[in-house]
Amino acid sequence: MTTFRIAPTVADAFPDTLIALVTATGMRGREPWPETTDALRGLEQQLSEGTWQPADETDPRIEAWHTAYRSFGTNPRRIRPSVDALGRRFAKKGTLPRVNPAVDSYNAVSVHHGLPAGAFDLAHVAGDVDIRYADGSEEFTPLGEPDTVEITKPGEIIYADTTGVLTRHWNHRDAHRTRVTEDSTHVVFALETLHATRDGHLLEAAALALQGLLDAHAERTAVHYLGPGRLPVTV
Repeated sequence: MTTFRIAPTVADAFPDTLIALVTATGMRGREPWPETTDALRGLEQQLSEGTWQPADETDPRIEAWHTAYRSFGTNPRRIRPSVDALGRRFAKKGTLPRVNPAVDSYNAVSVHHGLPAGAFDLAHVAGDVDIRYADGSEEFTPLGEPDTVEITKPGEIIYADTTGVLTRHWNHRDAHRTRVTEDSTHVVFALETLHATRDGHLLEAAALALQGLLDAHAERTAVHYLGPGRLPVTV
């Protein structure tokens, strides 16, 4: 079991934060996921037809993350929040990346709802996970770069377990160690908003949409909510 916690200092700085943790147990990543394929194609068709476009940095949902990044010393136009980077890439290329069904599912939900999303293979998470400020000594190996070791910048917000960093700059990029593959069977997906009062309904809709894509391909799924004033979540 893994417990997710928000450090009091982060909760104080971002008191309207709400994180949906969607879990999938007994996930089957090597079978076809037609609902996810349809979701990706549907978004691509809407973009092509001009009936919908991803949220950009003028959107309040993205602007809030830019403001948060600047508050802990990260330039959001150089190191972008994940949903911002994904939306920009999608708008430019006209297609969403195909990685594997689970990753494709959270990417589709993320860009559709304008909310950052990520995921961790719980088989490779060590101990509990804290969302906290970095002290500048933590090590991070970026997704897709297994031979690279970065050191955090003091003051940036990270997801960290007892071994190292799972996500730098809050949600910029996930770690290679806990990446989700076709063989991952116990996964937690994180969807985030900094303004639950305004966007909590979007977060709930996104969490249910993701759970819907996962349901047919897992033995069990669940949605938990983590935020200031709420108890830690154990998954």
